[in-house]
Amino acid sequence: MGVLNNNRTEIIVDKEILLKVVEPEDAEPIFNTIDNERNYLKEWLPFVEETHDISYTKIFIENTIATDSDDLTFTIFYQNQFVGIIGLKDTDMGNRRTEIGYWLSEKFQHKGIVTRSCMALIEYAFNDMNLHRIQLKAATQNFKSQAVAERLGFTLEGIERDGELHSHGFVDLKVFSLLKEDRLNVSHI
Repeated sequence: MGVLNNNRTEIIVDKEILLKVVEPEDAEPIFNTIDNERNYLKEWLPFVEETHDISYTKIFIENTIATDSDDLTFTIFYQNQFVGIIGLKDTDMGNRRTEIGYWLSEKFQHKGIVTRSCMALIEYAFNDMNLHRIQLKAATQNFKSQAVAERLGFTLEGIERDGELHSHGFVDLKVFSLLKEDRLNVSHI
């Protein structure tokens, strides 16, 4: 589990889940999922309301590909079907830390997809990228993402007040972290 192939394009999570580095041809399934599930996704994803047409998604992908950072963005495929996005952002190799983020189609909730995908990406970040700390932020009312952090053995560090701007105003974020030496806690999942 969690092995990025040599050309850094995919991580095989298990027999059902594959993470693939985002590519231009992913624009249509990404945008269609956002567009079809706009009401569900916009609750915790501020960019959804700004995603009016596929051009926004194409620009996101182009910027992701063109960046010179150590950040990684993957599409999540479940049983060969696109179901969401996961990635590492704000990666700081000097301090060996990153932040994990994700979103998943409403139709594919409660199957363990996010938890298993996070486990594989965490394994990759610690083992292959030699990172020391992974952060995960979740709105104080986003109980699903908080549950993911807890299942994965993350430690709640505190609240980032007004940490993210949504269409309905600022929301506070719970800040969780997982250190490399903590990862033994996730091996039982």
